[in-house]
Amino acid sequence: MTLLSVSVALLAGLLMTRAFKPFKLPAVTAYLIAGILVGPYFLGSLDWEGIGFTSMESVSYLSIVSEVALGFIAFSIGSEFRLEDLKKTGKQAFVVGVFQALVATLFVDIALYAVHLAMPDKLSVAQLITLGAIATATAPAATLMVVRQYKAKGPLTSLLLPVVALDDAVGLIVFAISFGIAKTLVSGVVDFVSIFINPLVEIVCSLLLGAIMGWLLTQFEKMFNSNTNRLNMTIAFVLMTVSLSMLDFHIGPVHVSFSSLLVCMMLGTIFCNICPLSHDLMGAADKWTSPLFALFFVISGAELELSVFGDLSIVFIGIVYIVFRCLGKYYGARVSAKAVKCDPSVCKYLGITLFPQAGVALGMCATAMQLGEQGNLIRNITLFAVLIYEIFGPFFTKQALTAAGDIVPMPEHVAKRREIKLEEAKLRKGK
Repeated sequence: MTLLSVSVALLAGLLMTRAFKPFKLPAVTAYLIAGILVGPYFLGSLDWEGIGFTSMESVSYLSIVSEVALGFIAFSIGSEFRLEDLKKTGKQAFVVGVFQALVATLFVDIALYAVHLAMPDKLSVAQLITLGAIATATAPAATLMVVRQYKAKGPLTSLLLPVVALDDAVGLIVFAISFGIAKTLVSGVVDFVSIFINPLVEIVCSLLLGAIMGWLLTQFEKMFNSNTNRLNMTIAFVLMTVSLSMLDFHIGPVHVSFSSLLVCMMLGTIFCNICPLSHDLMGAADKWTSPLFALFFVISGAELELSVFGDLSIVFIGIVYIVFRCLGKYYGARVSAKAVKCDPSVCKYLGITLFPQAGVALGMCATAMQLGEQGNLIRNITLFAVLIYEIFGPFFTKQALTAAGDIVPMPEHVAKRREIKLEEAKLRKGK
């Protein structure tokens, strides 16, 4: 039945893209809405085995699909860190990536602190600083899918993907420190290792593991002359890297863990810089992963908790979080982009493309559940925000890339020629 659910989910996503075509919305949005429809709150609630996901537990069975998809997404984004490109945009990406993430945290912290003063029984200081840290995260998956679907190319796109990658690295550090402080506020015990050592270890170990796997992949590729075998080797290494990044253990008081996003980004970065065939192999891998990404977004839609709308306090705090995170991303990106003398279109539209939020934020809120009862509110607000961001975020990203000139609309004469060919094909088929 799991296989039937997977096929129904993928078909629903593809059919939804056709239904949404007149609205000119990104395919990502169609996949997410398809996921909601086949999820536990719609078709799944009818309890028809195999037609939709009947519970969140049935969706969780496919979590491995999400892990693998995120691994390939991070691997693709890693290719944006080619040394020849970094010489042009490296400084700009670093400054913007760090600054906009910190400004988003600051905006959300200030706004939610005001909410705390007004409703101290609904929102604690520990909860608000944790939510402020989660605000740093941007969804690389939705951004990458929009860029690919519309073949976006230009100054904004060139800076966007490295910024998204750096954004998540900054987010991990900010979250680890903020969450360590939150745990101290809740328990009253100061844990220096959790606040400072563990996040540093996670980032260093993730980058080191990714670098080693990237070097090994390049060496193994030399053993084959067939591009098909080389592609198979690339896929196998990404799968292996995702698996290794799930390792989790302790060395004394230090918790050693890995960020699969950082590990796979580093794998892609090293591979694209030292393997002369990397460009062709990554292009071939992108075609192979298309159905995987579609399924990933449908599953992501099915995972969205619609029940969070039942609590008005969560809705109110969630709206404050969403609005001020967007303001922080927008103005943080705009100010920092101007400071490093980016193209005017980049300064104006980059912040809008950073609105989507999903996987990394959900991972952070899962960690926040360690706060006990206080973690439930953080989880629900994050789920509410992700629901809104994932449905509307890709559309804003598309609009921003179009306004910046990175997405070029299809010329009218080309569109008409395609329509004529389709009509002729239908007539021939009718005869």
